[in-house]
Amino acid sequence: MKKTISIDTPLAEITLRKYEKPKNLSKRELVRKLCLSLGLLQPGDSRDVVVDVLQVMLEADEELSSSKVEKLTIANREKHKLKILGVAPSNVRRQLLRLRDLFIVEKVKNNYRIKENSTLLSLFEENIEAYYMNSIIIRVKEYLKEADKVFS
Repeated sequence: MKKTISIDTPLAEITLRKYEKPKNLSKRELVRKLCLSLGLLQPGDSRDVVVDVLQVMLEADEELSSSKVEKLTIANREKHKLKILGVAPSNVRRQLLRLRDLFIVEKVKNNYRIKENSTLLSLFEENIEAYYMNSIIIRVKEYLKEADKVFS
């Protein structure tokens, strides 16, 4: 008899981390801590192109094409004397998609910008905290109630 192994694929997931209060950080270090806090970057991860992509998006005063984001990302890494690794067009687009998935960046036609030209705090409160996290918490509570019912 053949056994079927089910794969538990989450409908949604988010990683949030708490670090010390942001004080006296360079712009890049602030964005790096933000990426770590939002789960976009893993602690100790040397592949940190997402930091440069997000910094480029935050500093942009106009919508940017993915190729423009790539060029500005390379320039940002050169400015900080970092290796020019992970800046292939496909990886830059992947990092933009990750930022879109977290409701930070949006695509308008073929260009990218910070969602609705809004502040990061309001984007977090409206999209992640109120909607995304709330739906996850509600579902976890359903599992907790069901477990309490089954194991009581």
